[in-house]
Amino acid sequence: MVVIRSLLFLLLSLLSFSSYARGANYRNGPLVSPAKLEMFVDELPRMPTVHGYGVGDGGPVTAHLTIGMYLKTWKFHRDLPPTPVYAFGTSKATATVPGPTIESIQGVATHITWENHLPSRHILPFDRTILIANPEGGGIPTVVHLHGGVHPPAGDGNPRAWFTSGFKSKGPAFVSPTSVYPNVQEPGNLWYHDHAMGLTRVNILAGLLGSYAIRNPSVESALGLPSGPDLDRTLIVFDRSFRTDGSLFLNATGNNPSIHPQWQPEYFGDAIIVNGKAWPYLKVARRRYRFRIINASNARYFRFFFDNGLQFVHIGSDSMYLHQTVTSTNFLLAASETADVIVDFSKSTKDTAILSNNAAYPYPSGDPTDEFNGKVMKFIIDKKKAKDDTRIPKRLMRYPPPAVHRAVETRYITMYEYTSKTDEPTHFSLNNKTYEDPITEKPKSGTSEIWHVINLTDDNHPLHVHLGLFTVLDQQEILDLDEFKDCMEKKNNANACRWKEHVKRKRVQVPKYERGWKNVFKMMPGYVTRILVRFSMFGSSDAEAGYPFNATGEPGYVYHCHILDHEDNVMMRPFMLVP
Repeated sequence: MVVIRSLLFLLLSLLSFSSYARGANYRNGPLVSPAKLEMFVDELPRMPTVHGYGVGDGGPVTAHLTIGMYLKTWKFHRDLPPTPVYAFGTSKATATVPGPTIESIQGVATHITWENHLPSRHILPFDRTILIANPEGGGIPTVVHLHGGVHPPAGDGNPRAWFTSGFKSKGPAFVSPTSVYPNVQEPGNLWYHDHAMGLTRVNILAGLLGSYAIRNPSVESALGLPSGPDLDRTLIVFDRSFRTDGSLFLNATGNNPSIHPQWQPEYFGDAIIVNGKAWPYLKVARRRYRFRIINASNARYFRFFFDNGLQFVHIGSDSMYLHQTVTSTNFLLAASETADVIVDFSKSTKDTAILSNNAAYPYPSGDPTDEFNGKVMKFIIDKKKAKDDTRIPKRLMRYPPPAVHRAVETRYITMYEYTSKTDEPTHFSLNNKTYEDPITEKPKSGTSEIWHVINLTDDNHPLHVHLGLFTVLDQQEILDLDEFKDCMEKKNNANACRWKEHVKRKRVQVPKYERGWKNVFKMMPGYVTRILVRFSMFGSSDAEAGYPFNATGEPGYVYHCHILDHEDNVMMRPFMLVP
């Protein structure tokens, strides 16, 4: 039945596309070898800041912002011609890649009207044979999701809530061009990006992403951490490839062209980009700095480390502070994850430190890094030690521990990968269902659930749950994987396949820097990962509190793999909260 539905959808899609279907306006030409781009010649940019609050009556008040999406050019490297991109900004002149950092205040709402000023044809090739936004009047569909945000469903950036330039066409889940972000959650790091159905991978690749921070000055200042624009820096990291004319490169031929003419299972770029520059540098003093590192890649994982042995002190993961600091010499960051770290350059024995990467791609069993994608950026450290009155407290924020005994439901989420006769991936799924299948996950608002995430693929998948926060309880390897997989492919029922009998090995420990509350986690291949998902606010005690808005309305929320090429085809499912 799944195959029949997919074939019917493909036929209807090909018949119904209008000018939108006549092809992307992308360029052809030779690729730039990364060896032609000298590293560490461009200074790390500081992205412009937009305040998500106003000032009135002596304190912060709700702000109403208008942020557009524009076609313009961007210089990714000194020696590259300007690159056509899609960029967020309060105007075309101020639009950047990544977009502006939106700074909000906890408890003060931010209203953003998102405007689509993009042309009728895309600058990148896209695949029309996957489940994709289908505007009748042409144009490029977009919709913005605030990743890690706790907000009403109407402003969540549902994949079907897309709209084109001038709102000429709107998706079936479109409600309003203005999203309301209450900012009622705990202070932390978020980011915003496009989330249009079937186009997320190309729209983000084109530049539609930016960072968003929720701050609580009175609470956070007491921690004594590095602060201010020079000492507290956001690093948005991703990978891109370029043609010699400067344009972005995305292969226009799929790995199964007879099935999907353009779609490929993962995108990996040759150059590592930080804040819109390829392999930038930053001059720093010999003192502590705070770095909020967001992996905004389509599929690349980073295992960060310093070539001179400097350590990272972790203070947060995804959108939440940790309970206490954790020190590491390296850490793994999946696509869409955020790490909040302190680096003390006074401890460096050298005058430079190169932030490096050694994560295989695709992770974990792909190619090893090379001299280009194995380097991220360079820090040039002043020779003299600087005065530093910041500190690293052992204790950070105290949040309720996971209350497993309060979970009201147990679910099984199984990750599948499907291949062609040549053993090339054709598509992915969660629980062997398409996005359009009826909703099967209906958590009760204000409760917690146990999810067993069963990864039957060869890839590590970063699972992202919209609205909810979760903590990872344990990871267990699946014994007799082929036997269990065969059963699951026939029955698609973990209990019927006696999953408990296949996970009797010792549990794999979650890294200490990821033992807090998260919205993304790396699901290991061949493992069952057990998570406690919380669909509620943190109350004044360890009790769960409902949301201060109606979280049970349309169009609901989604959960998905955040490898964008998987999400688009179609490792994503909707869920709906119920009262």
